[in-house]
Amino acid sequence: MTIDFDRSDNLQRPPMGQTRDPITHPLIVTATFVSRVDSTPRSERPQDAGSAKSKHGNEVHLPNWRPGALALEGNENLAFEHWDEYWRKVHGPKFAWDEPGSSSERVLRYDQVHRIASGPSSFFPPPYRAMIGDDGKLPAEPEKCVPPYGRPRWDGLAYITYAEQDDIERVLGQEKFAERIIADEQVAFRMVTREITREYILIPSARHRDPISLVKIHMRNPDLSREEFQRRLLDEHAPLVMGQSATTEFVKRYAVLLNIGSTQKDPEGSKIDAVSILSFASLNDVEDYLVSSDHEAIAQSEAALTGEGSEWWTAINYSVMNRLMPEVATER
Repeated sequence: MTIDFDRSDNLQRPPMGQTRDPITHPLIVTATFVSRVDSTPRSERPQDAGSAKSKHGNEVHLPNWRPGALALEGNENLAFEHWDEYWRKVHGPKFAWDEPGSSSERVLRYDQVHRIASGPSSFFPPPYRAMIGDDGKLPAEPEKCVPPYGRPRWDGLAYITYAEQDDIERVLGQEKFAERIIADEQVAFRMVTREITREYILIPSARHRDPISLVKIHMRNPDLSREEFQRRLLDEHAPLVMGQSATTEFVKRYAVLLNIGSTQKDPEGSKIDAVSILSFASLNDVEDYLVSSDHEAIAQSEAALTGEGSEWWTAINYSVMNRLMPEVATER
């Protein structure tokens, strides 16, 4: 087949890509959380061995000392913007393109979920209120009262879906992925998790083009085993979420991902017991959902199940590959 390079970025998703019949059994998702390459000290953000590559292909062991050596972007003022653009416009098409001798046919879906710093997060949730003094006036010297920034642990999520767990090795074991895609990850990311999850779609998306995702990373209450936590999250908490009128009004998609293993040694990803993804039409809808009285009950239920290390944040969702249309709810 002749590759039309002018459209190679969307050959594997509608409207150009061919889709297959929906699948009703739980799918397998490599829920790959990533932190971006930047000059943060390793004491503040861990770094995978071999990542944060220099222009010469070597790991920059102390990027806070040598940010200019990073292959992706040496100018710290541009680092975030350049990384965000690179992941979507360069790395994504590389993953999706079938070079000679390779095939990504077994990848049913690949979404990039880019965290939005200005969106709601567990570090700075809505409602947002004006900073005022006792006199009801805004501060005359705002430079003295800038609130600290609470940075989430991760900058994004690569949401890659397969029909069966064995399909992961069939795809990632190919030379293209094992050598060239991993090498590209080491340019763009300082840490990548490798967890394998079982996906339960509770509210299917009508088009799977919902632009905003609310990503909730769950680490269980230490009094619960992983098995008990996952059972209660899916069988008790999820019905509570779906039973709220605010969920009916605002949520376009709802999926729960339960951690069942990893593709390789994954000390950071193994700490994550589950992930909830809720999709929305806009950031304002997320904010209205989070400040609703309905969400108070959801937050209380989550607090009883989760423990230290849990976090949530909002992100913009890009569909890079999609072979499943329409999406349907998972049968259990």
